[in-house]
Amino acid sequence: MTKRDFPRIRFYDQDFVDVYDRAWLLVQDCWEHSTENAAITGKFFAYPGSLSVTQMDALFSSFFLVYSNRIYSASTSLDIFYQRQEENGAIRAEYDLTSGEAVRTADNPEGVGMPLFAWAEFNLYHKVSNKKRIKEILPIIDKYNGWLDATFKAENGLYKVPWRASGMWNAPRDAAVYPIDFNAMMAVNVLYMSAIADILNDKDMSFRYKKQYFSLKTRINGLMWNKSDGYYYDLDKNEKQVKVKTLASYWTMLAELPNEGKAEQLIKKLQDPQFFGTPHPFPSIAKCERTFNEKGAGYRGSVFPHLTFMVIKGLERYMRWDLARECAIRHLYFVLESMNTDEELRRTHLYEAYLPMSGGAALPPASMPAGIKFPRSQYLSFAGLSTICLIVENVIGLTISLPRKTVDWIIPNLEIMGIENLSLKKNLITILANKSPRGWEIQVESEKLYYFTINLLGKKKKTLPIPSGKCSLLIEKLYN
Repeated sequence: MTKRDFPRIRFYDQDFVDVYDRAWLLVQDCWEHSTENAAITGKFFAYPGSLSVTQMDALFSSFFLVYSNRIYSASTSLDIFYQRQEENGAIRAEYDLTSGEAVRTADNPEGVGMPLFAWAEFNLYHKVSNKKRIKEILPIIDKYNGWLDATFKAENGLYKVPWRASGMWNAPRDAAVYPIDFNAMMAVNVLYMSAIADILNDKDMSFRYKKQYFSLKTRINGLMWNKSDGYYYDLDKNEKQVKVKTLASYWTMLAELPNEGKAEQLIKKLQDPQFFGTPHPFPSIAKCERTFNEKGAGYRGSVFPHLTFMVIKGLERYMRWDLARECAIRHLYFVLESMNTDEELRRTHLYEAYLPMSGGAALPPASMPAGIKFPRSQYLSFAGLSTICLIVENVIGLTISLPRKTVDWIIPNLEIMGIENLSLKKNLITILANKSPRGWEIQVESEKLYYFTINLLGKKKKTLPIPSGKCSLLIEKLYN
């Protein structure tokens, strides 16, 4: 096969292909924002014109940069934060590009951000297969978790942090002292810390983090779950539930905290038009809340691609592949409907946030907090999750693990779609589904051996070794 710049996707709706290709063109505008005299140098991902580099951008961009066929590094932005770790283990959420100093605010004096390094690194490992990297970064993020425990963990076993640390800057959560999203993110982080320790066969560390995960799971389910409402809530300073339904609670599904019964109640609310089942999934606050604003108004109703991505990945944890794909496709149709194209500059506009009830970019709140621009156009840190990651993983349906040499294709029904020239380290693969005179067939091409699992929902899974070269698989024969 001849290598090209980026993997190429095939889909029956050409608009999906076009927005995927356009997103890769826009990524170049977000790359290498350091200047000659800057304190922070090197290659990293940041919004054009940014005065700082943020932990949120580094974390979320890593999930789609892994599909760039190594044109863009998915790890160098994360390394900027690791390099600035303090003696006590602290890593701040934002650093000024000119001075290199941590950015702190009155409402977040410690500069704490989303504690999701382990989740990002676990994903990187399976997409890039760099075991040396996880050996090097594990002590760093272990020390970081120690700082989080020492600084923010309360006697009740939950984390007491400024709720704006999760980025939801104007959500109606002023009474929150123990935020549900930060606590669930900590559960995500320690869950993946245990998984990374398992990869390195560090049994002591794995056990320590498993123990921490189950302890946190017990406390969140005991204190933050409301049985009658079927929902997780923030807690106030007195450990009383703050009964405002925001999308923050769905981080619990990504952390695999709810049992099947609780998860089913949460999933029903995703489909209920009075909660999060709006035409454009999913608003940042439930439609039934009095503070919900159908014009978005920041985190008072806007649909944010990174939160939609989080919910979809949570649905996957509970094997709801069909609903995850349906929501990903609906979300992308609204993204497509909302694009304003500047013909002169030939730029497709992708936004930081969208309207929940119709197509279009979200509108800012009536009173904007100082220093915040909303919504930002071409905010690829969020938009790339939709236009690249969700298209590959949920619309096309591919799950890849380089260490295991596996590609899983999970699809609810057969459609003309696939991917061409996707780099699996030093191996390029192509997987395409087409309807031929013989019936539905999957054309596969690879440079090296790997294992391909076809999971056509409603039928049995089939795993096949795919040798180097080209071959064609007839679906009817696979399932007979």
